[in-house]
Amino acid sequence: MPTLVPRRVPGPAELLYRARQEAGKLVERTWGRASTIALRDVAVPPAVSTPAHPFTGRFFDGAMDPAIGGIVRANCPDAAAAILARADRLMAGQFDLLGYESLSFGDPIDWHFDPVNGRRAPRTHWGTLDPLDTETVGDSKVIWELSRHQWLVTLAQAYRLTGDDRYAQRAAATFRAWVNDNPPGIGLNWASSIEVAFRLIAWCWTLALLCDAPAMTPQLHQELTAASVLHAGHVARYLSYYFSPNTHLTGEALGLFYAGVLLPAGRARRWRELGRRILIDQSERQIQQDGVYFEHATCYQRYTAEIYLHFLLLARQNRIAIPAAVTARVERLLDSLLALCRPDGGLPQIGDADGGWLLPLAVRQPDDCRGVFGVAAAVLDRPEYEWMADGPAAETLWLLGSRALAERKHRPPAGQASRLLTSGYAVLRDSWKRDAHQLVFDVGPLGCRVSGGHGHADLLAIQVSPFGEPCIVDPGTGCYTRDLRWRNHFRSAAAHSTVIVDGREYATPAGPFSWKGPRPAVLLRHWHATPRWDYVDAQHDAWQSGDGSLVHRRRVFFRKSSYWIVVDDLIGDGTHQVDVRFQFAPGVALSPSGASVRARTPGDGGLWIVPVSSSRFSLRLSCGADAPLEGWYSRDYGCWEPAPALVYRADRVSTPFRVLTLLVPTRGDAPPPVVSPVRDASGVITGLHFADTGERVVFDDVTHVSVVVRGTPLRPRS
Repeated sequence: MPTLVPRRVPGPAELLYRARQEAGKLVERTWGRASTIALRDVAVPPAVSTPAHPFTGRFFDGAMDPAIGGIVRANCPDAAAAILARADRLMAGQFDLLGYESLSFGDPIDWHFDPVNGRRAPRTHWGTLDPLDTETVGDSKVIWELSRHQWLVTLAQAYRLTGDDRYAQRAAATFRAWVNDNPPGIGLNWASSIEVAFRLIAWCWTLALLCDAPAMTPQLHQELTAASVLHAGHVARYLSYYFSPNTHLTGEALGLFYAGVLLPAGRARRWRELGRRILIDQSERQIQQDGVYFEHATCYQRYTAEIYLHFLLLARQNRIAIPAAVTARVERLLDSLLALCRPDGGLPQIGDADGGWLLPLAVRQPDDCRGVFGVAAAVLDRPEYEWMADGPAAETLWLLGSRALAERKHRPPAGQASRLLTSGYAVLRDSWKRDAHQLVFDVGPLGCRVSGGHGHADLLAIQVSPFGEPCIVDPGTGCYTRDLRWRNHFRSAAAHSTVIVDGREYATPAGPFSWKGPRPAVLLRHWHATPRWDYVDAQHDAWQSGDGSLVHRRRVFFRKSSYWIVVDDLIGDGTHQVDVRFQFAPGVALSPSGASVRARTPGDGGLWIVPVSSSRFSLRLSCGADAPLEGWYSRDYGCWEPAPALVYRADRVSTPFRVLTLLVPTRGDAPPPVVSPVRDASGVITGLHFADTGERVVFDDVTHVSVVVRGTPLRPRS
């Protein structure tokens, strides 16, 4: 029987909760309750309606430090310059959001307009709008990203870096314009509770950073505080317990925790405790035992790390007890993230990525986790995290102020660099050096058990980084709702570096965030890691054909510092077309030499790819093909570019079928390796023999692999 993740069936508690939320929306629409709430109706005690240090003692020390601008300029000058450059572009009305650059939303800003798709969302009650309906609202991600108001924090940072009140004045005017054009409950910007929560968090930071700015008048401070109170109330009413019980729910809980700690409303204590309870409970549900985030999406794992680090820091600042088990789980989350990161420090793309951040206190590329690890090192005092941060992180300064400058130990993780993350990934890596060789092997399910919405059909896919550089990569995300053709391509099996049978897909999308029927998963058969070599063996049986079920078994052997051998077996009955596919990063140059292909990375490293099989293969190179889509890479949400793809195709082969692919890291103009197949008595290829070293690697059909060097077995000693 296939290994499947079953469909989730809603229970009575979920049905009741959803019914209550729908009833609340109906009441708001019918009687106009939300739209008639004015800011003056939110009581803010006079004692806090002054601009002078409203959060002293309760907020992050860095944001409250009057000298923070000088501290950041002195210790992170490049980060300070990047913030000022972005702030000046914002002042000119140019917005860099998600993967888009220089977006314009008009003057004054049209908060309901998606300039990418030329759509304007209706200004009706949010309960009548479907954020996934691109014909009506455009790409909701673009509209939401503008209204997260994280760029107001950038303007506030620019004020603290320069003392120039123009930045503060623009932030103040923008806030008031948004409030006037987005009455409570009206429009798309109220349709997602996590967006409301992120905006609330951004406003808290804006309040803190502009507390001594001339533009922060007592009236503005009161308006910001009152609007934040309204936001917290909305989030508390419409929590994503069942709609999106992932980073939506934890992000909303963090927003409530912020509000409960900082705001003066009478419900603040309830918000604080509700946010705290959700974050504690969800840490166990969303962070698996090995630390992997349960949706199997590295971008959202990074999001989760950000959310929990802010939670731990803010709780510590306010002397709020957090169970030790939560901290331990956050450390496991970070440990698994560290294991997955490429040797050059970049985070490999796995599953969906939405291009956003909890709070971008520094300008970073989507795959740059150094800021996250810098904060983690300060919060958790782990030398490995300080090592991964690779120098001062501006985010840490904005959060902790001068305390972030304390000297901390830094060293790479202890033990072998190869790691098995049992819920989803095998990482085969030869060292912790920045130019190490690394292969990430996906041995998990298609997404999480809840919905699989952020999962891709990447079973048994690999990513390879020779000499620390990305070479064979995951294709990324592309978009969510903007174009279903591109959405389905980037999450298809055919876009990943794995095996495709008969030109078909084993998983069928059902809309932008769901899949038809039960979702397949991988069975991990064996893992073995030694100082000399690693070996992992996994399979899935998701392929179905007229001849019955087919099993794809993939084994990866890593002779450390030397090469990988990928063994693909297709087990079943019948005759099939088999594609062995590899997707490369942009900038990688492919040069065929017979059946072998040289992949050269921009840093002059790369791989030789050498297939060995009893069957005849054709070789196809493509880059930016349209019919069908093939050879595309998405660095960030909303953008994609041509990138080389390599396909080895065997037509009408009978199963069982086997191909071995040798991947050899190489620099310069090194010639292809000379290898020959090793066969058993019946003529089946069981391994490879290397002409230059005399080394022989042989696989049997159970779990064993033997390595012989010039007649001497290389034993798997630990």
